[in-house]
Amino acid sequence: MDIGIAESDRQRIVNGLNRVLADTYTLYLMTHNFHWNVEGPMFNTLHLMFETQYTELWASIDLIAERIRSLGAPAPGTYKQFAALTSVKEPDGVPEALDMVRQLVAGHEAVIRTAREVFPAADAAHDEATADLLTQRLQVHEKTAWMLRSLLK
Repeated sequence: MDIGIAESDRQRIVNGLNRVLADTYTLYLMTHNFHWNVEGPMFNTLHLMFETQYTELWASIDLIAERIRSLGAPAPGTYKQFAALTSVKEPDGVPEALDMVRQLVAGHEAVIRTAREVFPAADAAHDEATADLLTQRLQVHEKTAWMLRSLLK
């Protein structure tokens, strides 16, 4: 494979993207779970908000996995692989509505931190495509975390 990125650089980038993918997939599952199980006076607002969020996350999973494939590596795709790679803490049981919001804030912030960790490798390799993908993901996760935090005021 000769795309202008050395094998060792591609591997470092892929390792980081694997973690971003695992974090994103885990956050997707959590958000979908909360969509199904939210209750209380904010039900309609949160139910619809969570649906919008999990739909966006679902679409992003494919983009991240396809970037990994474009760099010549297989994308992780099992629960076992995601569990080993993710930094997103999954919930125990079904939390109350505002605890769901708090946990989603923490999940988005975890994805943000993981994505930021990949930038040095992408920048060093002049991998603008990965940097662009990461920038787009950061924008979405930072905005979503802000919106969720706003519900907690």
